[in-house]
Amino acid sequence: MITLEHIYWLSGLMMAGVAIVNWRDRSNPRRFNNSAFWGVYGITFLVGTHLPDLVNGFLVIAMVLVASIRGLGQGSHVGDTQAEREASAKRWGNRLFVPALAIPLITVLGTVIFKRIAIHGVPIVDLKQVTVISLAIATLVALAIGMIMLRPPLLAPIREARRLLDAVGWAAVLPQMLAALGALFAIAGVGTVVSGIAQRWIPLDKPFVVVATYAIGMAAFTMIMGNAFAAFPVMTAGIGLPLIVQKFGGDPTIMAAIGMLSGFCGTLMTPMAANFNIVPTALLELPDENAVIKIQIPTAIALLGANILLMNFLVFRR
Repeated sequence: MITLEHIYWLSGLMMAGVAIVNWRDRSNPRRFNNSAFWGVYGITFLVGTHLPDLVNGFLVIAMVLVASIRGLGQGSHVGDTQAEREASAKRWGNRLFVPALAIPLITVLGTVIFKRIAIHGVPIVDLKQVTVISLAIATLVALAIGMIMLRPPLLAPIREARRLLDAVGWAAVLPQMLAALGALFAIAGVGTVVSGIAQRWIPLDKPFVVVATYAIGMAAFTMIMGNAFAAFPVMTAGIGLPLIVQKFGGDPTIMAAIGMLSGFCGTLMTPMAANFNIVPTALLELPDENAVIKIQIPTAIALLGANILLMNFLVFRR
């Protein structure tokens, strides 16, 4: 059976490759920092599930120390010239989108098909993680398609992974760290505190008001935390489950799905989501570091309003 552990191994091997490429790049004055950072990150994927929580915590602290001491840097990148890239784009045209479009297509197909395939009664994938596993398989298939189409050097994928990760820097691990922080907040009872504050100051005796509070709270808490996965356990424990589900009998599946979409609206409006909103401005060398956020705010507000109405219409229909 293919499990989430196998996906962790793939991620760990990629991080290990990035660390090795960084180690060998003498043009990068901070190559040892980069190698240590991505190498330790790779260890958390490769053997993290077999290590005590305390050891994993020390590995995270080690990553923070490495990123704090002199920071991470970027080395030289030898690739195609601008003229070569333009010539390749003209040659392939829209076919260049085939590998990228293969990822969502194969992910959806895998999510549906893998649930129905079993060997001697045992599913070939962990059904609890079928979507994530399908995404990983789709990524590998897309990589194979790209390699066959473009025929780059065999080490091109890991070198490009290194280039992108070095450009993004520590922000690449931000979603995972913030999701873990959200879980800690939930364990610490922050959701109960949020629920108490909301019930004290907001009249939560009407379903629509509760839905609006939950959706807006998801967006607002996401803006503070920088990640909807960090906001979800807090707002769901504080507002979603006790009020929408238990008090008014709402559907928890619909609530969770639209609640996450509401959180993503907050992602569009915050610099805390650095990997989404700040890194692109740096990669594109835009003069205003908040340019991406300013463009996204109107869309985010409109989507949040639509999510509130959609949740109110669907979550109580049983």
